[in-house]
Amino acid sequence: MDEMLMMGKQVLAAQPFSVLIGAELTGFAVGFAELKVPVKHELKQQHGFLHGGVVSYAADNALTYVGGSVLGPAVVTSEFKINYVRPAVGDYIVARASAVYAGKTQAVCRCDVYAVKDQKESLCATAQGTITKIS
Repeated sequence: MDEMLMMGKQVLAAQPFSVLIGAELTGFAVGFAELKVPVKHELKQQHGFLHGGVVSYAADNALTYVGGSVLGPAVVTSEFKINYVRPAVGDYIVARASAVYAGKTQAVCRCDVYAVKDQKESLCATAQGTITKIS
């Protein structure tokens, strides 16, 4: 495992909520981040879909990771928007984020979230956010 991914996994392990829901960082490089979250019964809403808050969490965290990959590790999300395009149903979701623009203090990033069932991916949400360096 490369050094950047290993460091990213340590950061994720230090986030109690991420540990609670079983999130896993599966890819991390400059300009790219991939986060996986299992679909568990406890994370579903009343219609049996993964709760939108969990989908939103995955997008936000992946956006922040990719922003940190281009700005440095001391970053926060200053804003983000998400569009849910279909219910998240499957075995897990995977959020894949990339940096669209990186300046000195902020980065604009985008993320697509896929529901994966039987190894087939279906887009369930797309997000964009601004990640800001903190001092």
